Amino acid sequence: MTSTPEASLRRHTKAGMFMHWFNAACWLFLLCTGLGLIDNPELRPFGPGYPAALRGLFGGGGNLLLAHWLAALLWLAVWAGFIVFYLTRHVIPFLRQVAAIQVRRDLEWMLKKQIQMMLGYRLMAVLVKPLGWDGSLPEQEYYNAGQKLAAQGIIAGALALVATGLMMLASKYVLGPGWAVLVQWSITIHYLAALFTTALLLVHVYMAAISSEERPAFISMFTGQVPADYAKHHHKLWYDQAAGGDA
Repeated sequence: MTSTPEASLRRHTKAGMFMHWFNAACWLFLLCTGLGLIDNPELRPFGPGYPAALRGLFGGGGNLLLAHWLAALLWLAVWAGFIVFYLTRHVIPFLRQVAAIQVRRDLEWMLKKQIQMMLGYRLMAVLVKPLGWDGSLPEQEYYNAGQKLAAQGIIAGALALVATGLMMLASKYVLGPGWAVLVQWSITIHYLAALFTTALLLVHVYMAAISSEERPAFISMFTGQVPADYAKHHHKLWYDQAAGGDA
């Protein structure tokens, strides 16, 4: 990758941007329909009105469940195709990037970043000085430490959702009564994984779409480009590689 005349860097491919927004649309639909499927009155975060309205919209709980399953299977099928066709170009590089944890550097970045977001750079520099750190954030790669940890959590949550979702689907058509205990555990784990993953996604939405400091990263999911100065400031190690070392 090289710098363009507009002083920007190519960060995302069209395939990557499509999968990002396809993923977002599927997750939103699955979350909304999943909340409508909760039968326990004590576990309904929006009260009884939301599930009733959603079931009415879909013509009953059975149709709502069917829509949830179909959306999940579509999401899984598209991801399976993407993994097969883009394994070496996208999937393996992505997994390597999010797994490349440098414990000392990334821990320092995480601690400094949290303080900086709450108190600003000046106070952050004062508070971390006793630890022998200066007021600058450690240089980051294509993904920063927070993004890498969030991606790892979301991948783990997604795998848990897929495994437990398929178990619940199989219980409807294939599995007998002997699988009841495992199916019940699958339901519990499915809800917990959905809660965990949604929490991470909310942080991701805030950091990417609401935080002004990260706004160029959000815009890049439409354009594929990030300003070179943003890349240099937030992802210096990747910038040096992408710009051919012209830092």
